[in-house]
Amino acid sequence: MKEGKTFLGVPVARPRVAFFELSSCEGCQLQLLNNESTLLDFLSLMEIVRFREGMKEASDDYEIAFVEGSVTRKDEEERLKVIRKQAKVVVALGSCACFGGVNQLKNRFHDLAWVTKEVYGSFPIDTQEVKPISAIIEVDLEIYGCPVKKEEVERIVTLLVLGEEIQHPQYPVCMECKARENICLFDLGEPCLGPVTRGGCDAWCPSNRMGCWGCRGPVPEANLDQLRIIMAERGISREQMLDRLECFGGFAGYLASQDGIFGKKDTKEE
Repeated sequence: MKEGKTFLGVPVARPRVAFFELSSCEGCQLQLLNNESTLLDFLSLMEIVRFREGMKEASDDYEIAFVEGSVTRKDEEERLKVIRKQAKVVVALGSCACFGGVNQLKNRFHDLAWVTKEVYGSFPIDTQEVKPISAIIEVDLEIYGCPVKKEEVERIVTLLVLGEEIQHPQYPVCMECKARENICLFDLGEPCLGPVTRGGCDAWCPSNRMGCWGCRGPVPEANLDQLRIIMAERGISREQMLDRLECFGGFAGYLASQDGIFGKKDTKEE
C-alpha cells in the first residue's frame, strides 16, 4: 500500500484496487464514475490499477477486488478463482454479484435447455445456471443495490481504507421511507417490497413514487407472511408480488422455504 492522506495526523495507506465485471450491464461501476462532485476525493482514497469503465491501463497487482455481475459461464468461475487468489479482500458489487440479479430470472424456469432455445434458437451459446459470486468463492463484503448507491460505496470504501468495521442496516426500507414522510405506496395501490427489503438506499425508489423491487435483498428476519397479509388487504395479486420477490434473487431462499405462503407460479408457457 502507498501512503497518501492522513486521518487525525496518522498516514492512511492507499490500497491497490481493481474492478471486474462478469455477466452484467456494468451499471454499478458507471455509478461510481457518475459521482462527479466527490469523485476526486473518492479516487484519492485508493490506487486504482484496473477499471475498464474508466481507464485503459490494467494491472494484476491489487489488494481489493470489486466484482460486479453474476456467474453465467464456466470461464467466469475460473476467472473468479484467480481473482480470489490474488485479492486480500473481495467485494461483491451490486445485486447481480450478491444474489444473481436480473440474470437469475432464467433459473426459475428450471429448464436451461428450453430457456437457451427460446432466447438463442440454434445459435451456440455457452451458458449455465446463474449464480452469485459467493457460490463460487469466498466473499468478504457485499454492497447491495441495482445499481449500487454512490454515497454508500464511498462510505464503505472509506471504512475499508481506515480498517473500520462495516455494518449494513438491519432495518427495512419502510423506515427510511417513513423518515422522508412519503405517502405509503400501498395506499396508492402500488406493490412494494419496502417492508421486507434491507434499508440503506434512503428509500430511493419509493421516494420517486416507484414501489421497491427488493434489489438490496431481505432485511434480517423478513416477515413474508405479514407481507402476504398486507398485499391481500390492498388488493395486490400474488403474481405481482412474486414478480418482485423473484426479480433480483435476494429472496430466493425465502421463496424456496415458504411456498405455502405465496404458492408457486407457472413461469413457462406451453
